[in-house]
Amino acid sequence: MLASASVVDAPRGCEVGAKPAPFALLDQRSLPRTLDEFAVDRALVLVFTTCECPLAGKTMPRIGELATTYRDRGVRFALVNADPYETVADAATFALAHGVLVPVLDDPKMAAARALGVTHSPQVVVLDGSLALRYRGRVDASTRVTGTAARAGREDLREAIDDVLANRTVRVAETPVEGCVLTLERPAPPATPVTWAQDVAPLMHRHCAECHHDGGQGPFALVAYEDVAKRAAMIAEVVRQKRMPPWFGTVGSEDFSNHRALEDREIRTLEAFAAQGAPAGDLECAPPEPTFAPREWRIGEPDLVLTQLGRAELPATGIVPYHYTVFPHLFTEDTWVEAVEIKGENSRVLHHCNLAFYELGQKFKMENFITGLVPGGDPMDLDPGTAVLIPAGSVLGAEIHYVTSGKPEVDEVSVALRFPKTVVRKRLHCHQIADFRFAIPPGAEAHAVNASRTLKADSRAVGVFVHMHLRGRDMTFVANTPDGERETLLVVPNYDFEWQQSYRYPREGKFFPAGTRVDVTAHFDNSAFNVFNPDPTATVKFGRQTTDEMMYGFFFYVEEAEDLGLAIDPKNGTQLD
Repeated sequence: MLASASVVDAPRGCEVGAKPAPFALLDQRSLPRTLDEFAVDRALVLVFTTCECPLAGKTMPRIGELATTYRDRGVRFALVNADPYETVADAATFALAHGVLVPVLDDPKMAAARALGVTHSPQVVVLDGSLALRYRGRVDASTRVTGTAARAGREDLREAIDDVLANRTVRVAETPVEGCVLTLERPAPPATPVTWAQDVAPLMHRHCAECHHDGGQGPFALVAYEDVAKRAAMIAEVVRQKRMPPWFGTVGSEDFSNHRALEDREIRTLEAFAAQGAPAGDLECAPPEPTFAPREWRIGEPDLVLTQLGRAELPATGIVPYHYTVFPHLFTEDTWVEAVEIKGENSRVLHHCNLAFYELGQKFKMENFITGLVPGGDPMDLDPGTAVLIPAGSVLGAEIHYVTSGKPEVDEVSVALRFPKTVVRKRLHCHQIADFRFAIPPGAEAHAVNASRTLKADSRAVGVFVHMHLRGRDMTFVANTPDGERETLLVVPNYDFEWQQSYRYPREGKFFPAGTRVDVTAHFDNSAFNVFNPDPTATVKFGRQTTDEMMYGFFFYVEEAEDLGLAIDPKNGTQLD
């Protein structure tokens, strides 16, 4: 709702000149953060917005300009999502779309808005180096509820910042605010009874049990009523914040067949379940619990399993150089594979592994990349009719990244292959849209790195994948067709190094004409505010270690006109005569 409000009528929060009551905000990775963690030098500007407020969007270019202007003068800017119905991922996507590359925070319980007396979107507050409130109000008077003014008049926010930097009293410490009235509290879930048997069990079985069952990837089971009831409050929180089920894409997400996010009505159901004390309902009417047969490989029964020669022996501490191994099998003929899974014996130390084919005597080449193992990732399991080619005369090799656990460890990596059981029509291709020459400056909050690749033939995308290291902040894929159309394929606004999921299109794929250029833009946070940053004082370049950085946008595709028509021996993956 748009409205105009006088600061006299607004809930006050703390007075100008005072420090607000303590509160915590959630950062882009849903970690609770306090104002002290900004390590403010001269001033901190918090911009409270909601994604759907039209005035907020119109104000964003000005915020971006001011953030850039004052960055080298000791002034930090941060965007705060002030809508309890939106998430930090929503706010981060909003900021990216408007080019405002500052830290993005979430105020899910509106504690910060209350403490600072914020009532509208967009509204700004300026805190000085001691984190005392010095200004509260509008950016300026140019953007109004009823239109854009020809003249901005006073530049309220700029003048407030200048006064703080000059160590003088802010001349106009509070200004009226126009915009969208904030909802300061998320209403309680509806009183309509919600029970496990009727409402919740179907959701948990459909969205959660695949990972959260005994022996699954999740840390605990969420299959039976007792599993869920004792964790109802936690479940309500993580689904409300959209941290679970894990899905980091925003724009373009609905196009992917493995889209996991819950619908808003499903989230409200789980919130109501927790608020009502997790009632069981009639358990005899509950749907049957899903069963998950123990299986060694997620791709099912493999046709060939290769294991590295000799176990890797790892020290207790320190950085382990990348380990390279060759699997003892020579592919004497062209071999087609429709599913590949990599598995380590010791998940405590195996962080990730890249698999490629190459000729004996050659070095490992990412150009021949097949698939990888990453935290949260899926094995490669292609649709019937599509397969990966391992050329004759090749072996498989792995580039393995180990981490230490605090005690000596050993590991042994195996690769499982499943050969096609139907005629192979398409060969899977992969563009690695990457940059290897970037240099991220010390302290940079959102350093941009760009790369592009062009499709030479009419193609259908199979899926995309994002890979960066600890400073990775976000990544965006955009397709530019020869006729001038531009489409955002995927935005990952809050990249998580510890859960690197794939984004897979439906079986028919997504068509792109020849000449389509796929642009990938990534931003990296090399600031001290990034709690995972190994060294914010370092200039960071491409490198293999986690303390270095990578920028890879993987784009998997098949060529539209290709129809190989290859009959394959299902026992060994080679072409039948």
